[in-house]
Amino acid sequence: MAQVMVNFRMDEDLKKDMERTCKEMGLTLTAAFTMFAAKVTKEQRIPFEIAVAPFNGKENMERIERAVADANA
Repeated sequence: MAQVMVNFRMDEDLKKDMERTCKEMGLTLTAAFTMFAAKVTKEQRIPFEIAVAPFNGKENMERIERAVADANA
């Protein structure tokens, strides 16, 4: 099977932490991303839940907007 180079950007500290974590598991960063890509392809979905961060949730944002309006009043 032919190999291709894939390039993308990520936070430098996140990359270092990911490399360290992968090394602890006996993996390379390439192996970890290849495993992720294979799982996504096989399952046709992201293999973990993706949700809005609680801080950015609708209820919290409404609370912040009310607080700002009260502070401005």
